[in-house]
Amino acid sequence: MNIATIDIAIILGYVLITVLFGLYVSKKASKNLNSYFLGGNEIPWYYLGLSNASGMFDISGTMFAVTIMFVYGIKSAWIPWLWPVWNQVFLFVFLAAWLRRSNVMTGAQWITYRFGKGLSARLSHIIVTVFAIISTLGFMAYFFEGIGKFVVIFFPWDLSFDVGLFQVSSEQAYALIIIGITTLYTLKGGMYSVVATEVLQFLIMTVSCLVIGYIAFKTVTYTQVEAAVPDNWKDLFFGMDLNIDWTGYIDSVNQKIEEDGFSLFGFLFMMMIFKGIFASLAGPVPSYDMQRILSTKNSVDASKMSALTIVVLSIPRYLMIAGFAVLCLVYMGPELQAMGSGFDFETILPEAIQRFVPIGVKGLLLAGLLAAFMGTFAAFVNSAPAYIVNDIYKKYINPNASNKTYIRYSYLSSVLLVLIGVIGGFFASSITSLTIWITSALYGGYAMANVLKWIWWRFNAYGYFWGMLSGLIAATIVPNIFPGTIDIYLFPYILLISLIGCLIGVFLNKPEDMEVLKHFYKTTKPWGFWKPVYKEILKEDPDFKPNKGFKLDMFNCAVGIVWQMTFVLAPMYLIIREYNSLYIVLGIMAVTTAILKKTWYDKLNHEKTNIKTPLKEIKNNENTLARETTNV
Repeated sequence: MNIATIDIAIILGYVLITVLFGLYVSKKASKNLNSYFLGGNEIPWYYLGLSNASGMFDISGTMFAVTIMFVYGIKSAWIPWLWPVWNQVFLFVFLAAWLRRSNVMTGAQWITYRFGKGLSARLSHIIVTVFAIISTLGFMAYFFEGIGKFVVIFFPWDLSFDVGLFQVSSEQAYALIIIGITTLYTLKGGMYSVVATEVLQFLIMTVSCLVIGYIAFKTVTYTQVEAAVPDNWKDLFFGMDLNIDWTGYIDSVNQKIEEDGFSLFGFLFMMMIFKGIFASLAGPVPSYDMQRILSTKNSVDASKMSALTIVVLSIPRYLMIAGFAVLCLVYMGPELQAMGSGFDFETILPEAIQRFVPIGVKGLLLAGLLAAFMGTFAAFVNSAPAYIVNDIYKKYINPNASNKTYIRYSYLSSVLLVLIGVIGGFFASSITSLTIWITSALYGGYAMANVLKWIWWRFNAYGYFWGMLSGLIAATIVPNIFPGTIDIYLFPYILLISLIGCLIGVFLNKPEDMEVLKHFYKTTKPWGFWKPVYKEILKEDPDFKPNKGFKLDMFNCAVGIVWQMTFVLAPMYLIIREYNSLYIVLGIMAVTTAILKKTWYDKLNHEKTNIKTPLKEIKNNENTLARETTNV
């Protein structure tokens, strides 16, 4: 038996509480679509921030983070820039406010707000809905792959079975059970259930992370770490080559580095910067992160929520990540060296929990990690059906149905999406490959059109449609043309193809209706190339002031990226006892915090006093966009 009875009791008890809570709040969530998908815009920003942080604390991502720190050391702090993690910085500085001012329910509905209601806008509406569904299915496959590898190490029962000629392994069976439970409570509770359970999950995970960090800090000495890792493992900075040689320590790690394609680390870093700028300016993809922004009460709360996500997520999470990586290096290194190439490095996290966490604490930690998985998966289960029901069924098929009908269809679409995502998970090769495909190839097809939609008045709905369509096609085809090439190196090609599609759509068709553009520009207030629209607004409102905050926003983004990085590095340096580096990082953290307090937070509070969105206007907007009629 791999886990003690008390630990199993803690885990099962937590799962039961989570499901019961989801059922308890289901009546409140079932009032209407706004309540189901956005919590009625009543949930405080700090709860949404904790929920967002918990949603990013998924098992697959944490397994990936432990693996890359084990392999790449302190340099692993750069690798999450693949996403990039600092898209949250762009959000809290300006993009979250821009997005929230729309008062819509989904990212696809935002298209109508930006481009109007013509044929081109409908095509754009459909293509962003398709992207939301594809990205959700990709993430579900990613979660399925991670949770199966994680759970099977702990639970003692062999659940493998055959379905005709198809064999379901034990890890896949466990994944199916956990995903089924998560889908159940999410269907009933909607956004209320997701946020409430994720706040609880975050608290459990924070306690667990502190415990793991303490165990690693008290158990492993500086000398032990020094003896277990090769030269440059503890160095943050790098040249063109990675320059970490595991020969004589754990030889098989060299093969892992080669398979990842990260040996030319300098070139990889440049690609991450290039990709990161476009991906961050594009804004959040239409998934749970966007949904939480749209769930906030106003644009100021949306910005605060995004900043809080960075603060509360990074330090506890990286205490655990660094703790487990160091424990494995010191106490499992000789064993892994003796095993040769037979070890799956993506199972380092569950192996570490199995070996190094005491009884009782293990149950709490596993409950927390399961909670993190359930929270993240639940967020996707809750967000994706909003696109199917609100942006396809309600908009094009049955616009006058009752809320009861819409919510029932959201249940059905959730189940169908989960089933398709799980089927994709059966054929996934690894967590790392899924991570890189989602963050690089798929996002490459999304970035260009979604950057231009914010900053260029001439960018029309046909440009958006053809840019997104060409990007999605390129994200599917280009990786097959260059097999064996890491997907992030293909990002520029996918981005270029998408840009060509954007420009063809723009210049072969007319600009959008000026009234639509004026409404968008006046309410969103983006910076960029909006001069013709600004001149038209001045004819009606001579007192209107354009957004001249581009330089300050970019300055705050640069400071914010450094600030965010300190929250990642501080726990790493603490665990490996590199105190001189830790003191430098803490100093930088203090300086960047003071700068952002003056240049961002103080101005944000000033903006809050100027928010003048009457309740009647909000209600009218909701009625126009949602047409909600009958309470369940």
